[in-house]
Amino acid sequence: MGLFRRKKRSRETGFCSAVIVAAGSSTRMGADKITQDLGGLPVIVRTLQAFEQAPEVDEIILVTREDLVAELAGLCRDFQLSKVTKVIRGGQTRTHSSRLGTLEARREAELIAIHDGARPFVSQEVISVAIRKAAQTGAAVPAVPVKDTIKQARGGLVEQTPDRSSLYAVQTPQVFEASLIRAALQKALEDGAELTDDCGAVERLGMRVSLTQGDERNIKLTTPADLLWARALLEEEGVL
Repeated sequence: MGLFRRKKRSRETGFCSAVIVAAGSSTRMGADKITQDLGGLPVIVRTLQAFEQAPEVDEIILVTREDLVAELAGLCRDFQLSKVTKVIRGGQTRTHSSRLGTLEARREAELIAIHDGARPFVSQEVISVAIRKAAQTGAAVPAVPVKDTIKQARGGLVEQTPDRSSLYAVQTPQVFEASLIRAALQKALEDGAELTDDCGAVERLGMRVSLTQGDERNIKLTTPADLLWARALLEEEGVL
C-alpha cells in the first residue's frame, strides 16, 4: 500500500515515478549531507519538496541507507510529503540503488525520473522540461555547457584538449522510459560496469539520450564547501 496516499495520474506525460537516490556514505562531506540543515530544512526535505510540487510527478520512491530508512520516513510524514509512496534501502553502488528504486515504481509508470537526493535546488522548470522531453524521446537529461577548458591526461601528462563547445556537465533528474532504464541498469549490473550516472547505463545499450536545459543552481552537495555555497544561494534568495 505504500506509506502515503497516492496522487492522480499526470495525463499529458503519462504516469511518472521519481526515484530519489540518497544512499551514499557522505564520506567527503564528513557528515550525513542529506540530513544537514539548509535554511531550516534538512537537505533531503528540500529535494523531495521540489518533486512533491512538480505536477508531472505522480509518485516518489526514496532510496537511502538502511540506518536512515526510519528517520527519513518520519521526515516525509512530518513534512506531509504525500507523493512519497516508499522509503527503501539502497544497494552498495549508485547503479544498484537506482535499480532497486526503479523496481519499486508502480506498474503503470511510463517514465522514471532518477534524481540525486543531494541536489536540493532543482527547479520546477528543469524537472518539467526533462520529463516532457523524455516522454517524446525515451531518455532525457538536463545539462549545462562546460565553462572551463578541459584537459585529457594520463600519468600527469596532457594527451589532448577536447573542444569545449561540445562538452556538457550533466545533472539530474535523468528521465527515461520505464522499461528502458530498468533493463539498462540490470545489464550494467550484470556486466559489472562502473557508471557515474544512470544515463551511462542507457548509453551502453546504444540508445540516444536527449539533453535538456539544466540550471547552474542545480548543484550537488558533496563537500563542506558545497554546503557553504548552498547557504549562500539561500541568502541570495532571502531565505537566510
